[in-house]
Amino acid sequence: MEAAHFVQINTGSPEPIYRQLIEQVRRRIAAGQLSAGDAIPSVRELAQALAVHPMTISKAYSMLEMEGLLERRRGLSMVVAARHRRAQPPASRIELLRPTLQKAADEARQLELPAAEVIALFTQLLAESQA
Repeated sequence: MEAAHFVQINTGSPEPIYRQLIEQVRRRIAAGQLSAGDAIPSVRELAQALAVHPMTISKAYSMLEMEGLLERRRGLSMVVAARHRRAQPPASRIELLRPTLQKAADEARQLELPAAEVIALFTQLLAESQA
């Protein structure tokens, strides 16, 4: 897997970079984009590609390993854990999306935006990301 395309980090986000990395890897495994045995970029490669400190990447990888999503192989790159052979069912993937949508719903409510406009914007964003 090429480090430059492994994840996308938003440096302007209030969410720490290591959390962004963890969430993106979780989602990619849940969706089946990464499966058992797939090698992931090394700490050094990814830190260089994202222009972040290697300890940030190492922290994220360690947390993913503790969750059982990644496995460390002595002298080799880390891989997706063996138990993740296929994508999770849609219901499980939807639960991963729930916190993000809850935050967006809370912000829309605080901004007093009409639900129809928020849903239309979300639909538009989905369409743009698929193009």
